[in-house]
Amino acid sequence: MTVTTLAVLVPLLPFLGAAASLFLGKRAPGFAQPIAVLPTAAAFVLAAIVAVRQGSGPATDAAHQLTPTGSVPIDLALHLDGFAVLIAVLVGLVATCVQLYSTGYLRDDPRYASYSALVSLFTAAMFLVVYSGDLIVLLVGWEIMGICSYFLVGHYWETEAARSASIKAFLVTKLGDVPFLIGLFALATDAGTFRINGVLTAATHGELHHPTLIALLLLAGVAGKSAQFPLHTWLPDAMAGPTPVSALIHAATMVAAGIYFVARLLPVFETSAAAMAVLAAMAAITMIGSGLAALAQDDIKRVLAYSTIGQLGYMAGALAVGDRSAAVFHLLSHGAFKALLFLGAGVVIHAAGTNSLAAMSRMGDLGKRIPDAMWTMGIALAALAALPPFSGFFSKESVLRAAEHASGGHTAHIPAAVGWTVLVAGLVTAVLTAGYATRLFLLVFRGQGATVADHGREPVVMNAVLWVLAIPTIAFGMISLLPKVFDLPQWFDGEALTPTLTTSVLGIGLALVGVLATYGAWQATAVRRRVPIGAVVAAPPQELEPALVEETAIDTHAQVYGDIATAQDPGDPGRLLLGPLHRHAAHGFHLDALYTALFVRPVLAAAGLVRFLDREVIETYVRGTGEAPRLLGAVVRRAQTGNVQTYISVLLAGSVVLAVLVAVGA
Repeated sequence: MTVTTLAVLVPLLPFLGAAASLFLGKRAPGFAQPIAVLPTAAAFVLAAIVAVRQGSGPATDAAHQLTPTGSVPIDLALHLDGFAVLIAVLVGLVATCVQLYSTGYLRDDPRYASYSALVSLFTAAMFLVVYSGDLIVLLVGWEIMGICSYFLVGHYWETEAARSASIKAFLVTKLGDVPFLIGLFALATDAGTFRINGVLTAATHGELHHPTLIALLLLAGVAGKSAQFPLHTWLPDAMAGPTPVSALIHAATMVAAGIYFVARLLPVFETSAAAMAVLAAMAAITMIGSGLAALAQDDIKRVLAYSTIGQLGYMAGALAVGDRSAAVFHLLSHGAFKALLFLGAGVVIHAAGTNSLAAMSRMGDLGKRIPDAMWTMGIALAALAALPPFSGFFSKESVLRAAEHASGGHTAHIPAAVGWTVLVAGLVTAVLTAGYATRLFLLVFRGQGATVADHGREPVVMNAVLWVLAIPTIAFGMISLLPKVFDLPQWFDGEALTPTLTTSVLGIGLALVGVLATYGAWQATAVRRRVPIGAVVAAPPQELEPALVEETAIDTHAQVYGDIATAQDPGDPGRLLLGPLHRHAAHGFHLDALYTALFVRPVLAAAGLVRFLDREVIETYVRGTGEAPRLLGAVVRRAQTGNVQTYISVLLAGSVVLAVLVAVGA
């Protein structure tokens, strides 16, 4: 088979798997798991074969024109280059791990078939985005991911938290998708084509007539999809969905799509200095704000959610300084260790059996209970904190290296101020990231919270998946920068990705500051650390599966989370480190409250006014149009007495009146 044929099969296989799961899952329950896993695993293998055959050579393009539109044509186009094929391998790896993990995590879930079908469709949509060479085809995959996230986040639809989170995720991302769609049409109008190659050619030759407007419209969609300020608020709440879904969304699909889109169309954004400055400011605010918020969260999954927002901020920062190689390098590295962190969190949630959703302050010393999760999550947290020799160190240093280079004015079309903005924000975030990563490890695996009763070991497949993802977390960074093994820069733009001495010293030093400061705060608050009320948490029944444990926890979380930030254990090191800022950071700096005041309440008030006008004004006229004939009919009905003498008398009286009128008129 040719490489293009193999590439076409990559998104097609999980799509067919999704269809098979929907139609056969309930009819043949025994085949539900193979149907879920095998097509995705096969797509992963094919994606790896495509990557090997494509290699670092010239890009491969293929296209077939669909029905003529009469104006700008739409092509079913395929574009394969180093960026696309490597991200496709990441998508396949994470999706396969998620499907395997879910066979244990949701093995008795009554809606497993529909869940696995949506995961497969989600995967197919991301493959479509990655391989697409046409903006409209890319948009199809982009929107399919949006609707899949709505259904998957709301998988536990019986709970208010899941329903609210799914609606919020859908509405916030759609808020960005509206200007995004307008931007795509404006871009195609200026370039005369939806083909990405044609758009890039037009941008390179200065043929875009409205570059700033187009770039800003597109950035709105990217901010919504990739959870960047100010449209990031949906992502922490999306933790109400099953934990494997969180791993898929945060590591390889959905949020990665926005970063990949900017990387593919970076020359378009570089035509506008204002757009690059906006992207840099958005990335800087996102990085620092999410780092502070993560340091104050008590829910393990919300910590990881804010962590994802911050790491996406690093990628956006690399794009803002014009280095898409560093951005995609960090995207690949982050995908491996963030999937590991979320799937490890699923093991923690199951083992802890907490009454509130993964509240770290209520966890006991889980290190001995779940050693596989402790070691693998420790590796992933070290990668998140950018400690050498783990992959996160090399990829994050490539971002800082690019920012340092731009801050010296050495990058064309990028003002030095943009470079300094990204560099300073990245260094500050390095301290915060190391701090909240250390805090998470200490609270979960070395905590002195509730004594949780043992309810058995987790399924073997769940622990096995953690060790599989630990391999790229440990080795990807080092191997990818060894030219004789895997020359990653040659797969991208050829730009160096190796760390520099300056950024390495600063990055490692600041990370160690974050680790030591958090550990010192942990020790300082040891005397105030106490066991929460109701110290012994009853173990869930043996037959209660992880999905149901999480579902019960979510329901409780929906009722108590509003106050959980202020009800944390006073021995929490995050409270000591943040001081008076802790309360605000724990609530995401009240952005949701601000949006409620600025948008939600006015919309609800307007809806109330419309309802009032509809019921009290419009319906009054509608009722009046029916009441008037009824009253007229009642009057006429009174004249119909059935008395012939009355009729003759009225007729004579009328005749006399008419005669008089005629006489007067004459």
